[in-house]
Amino acid sequence: MKNNYPIIFLVLFITGGLILNFCHEKSVVKQHGRLSVKGTRLLNANGDPVVLRGVSLGWHNWWPKFWNADAVKWLRDDWKITVLRAAMGIEPDSAYLDMPEHAKGLMKTVVEACIDQGIYVIIDWHDHHAENHIEEAKAFFIDMAKAYGEHPNIIYEIYNEPVRQDWALVKAYSDTLITAIRQYDPDNIILIGNPHWDQDVHIVADDPIREHINLMYTLHFYAVTHRQWLRDRGDYALSKGIPIFVSESDGCNSSGQDKLDMEEWNLWIDWMGKNQISWVKWSISDKQETCSALRPGADPKGGWSLDKLSESGVKAREFIRRFNK
Repeated sequence: MKNNYPIIFLVLFITGGLILNFCHEKSVVKQHGRLSVKGTRLLNANGDPVVLRGVSLGWHNWWPKFWNADAVKWLRDDWKITVLRAAMGIEPDSAYLDMPEHAKGLMKTVVEACIDQGIYVIIDWHDHHAENHIEEAKAFFIDMAKAYGEHPNIIYEIYNEPVRQDWALVKAYSDTLITAIRQYDPDNIILIGNPHWDQDVHIVADDPIREHINLMYTLHFYAVTHRQWLRDRGDYALSKGIPIFVSESDGCNSSGQDKLDMEEWNLWIDWMGKNQISWVKWSISDKQETCSALRPGADPKGGWSLDKLSESGVKAREFIRRFNK
């Protein structure tokens, strides 16, 4: 009998390559390509509205163990996320200002994993006083834009949560950072923070940044604390043509504690769905608090059964898998 093994192996090799290529072609970034903003909508490369849903990694200086390619792959495959926010801590001990090369190394690991997995990634300067670190922020984002600006996966979040800074100060800071990024990345999305922990979008609506394109403004909510009054602010901003991206959210209170308010969280999910607003859950960490998605002892590389997820982790996973099919 003639030995056909070489032909069989060749067929299997080609077929396997086609399957892998098909899977890669079907990734969310392959489907939607480079994003843009028109009016209040986030659009894909074909000009169609797109809504991203995903999770945020916890501060890199406290939960670096989850900043790895295996965890990114698990979140894409099991949670069905289409966007991952990489919250790089800036001010605390062992954060970026203390150890910039360590922080950038972790960020690059996560960004490159997201590119490999075909999902969008938010490069988050996770700072509450970013105007005090403007030169460091410029240098960091220039580095990121040079390294990754050619990839359609990239979204920049240049100021996590201003606290009591007024909008004029945040706006001036933002203009400086946008200008720095645009030297090397002319069109990927940039997320802009606003005062009082990203809850003053109504103030932004009356005085937005007009000199640049593909900007969105962040709104953060924790359902126990932030209720209809914040959705009303969001509605006002939308009515003025301000595009919103919810880059941090959960069903607990703003301290990260307390019981989930599922009725209110569902109202937020419905509001974001009605308005085609992208959103991210806080956070992939194993701290013993309500908003942490994982229980202590969860494997840093993923593979989490439901009993390794907190209640908010289980609910967020359900929300994301329901919409990101």
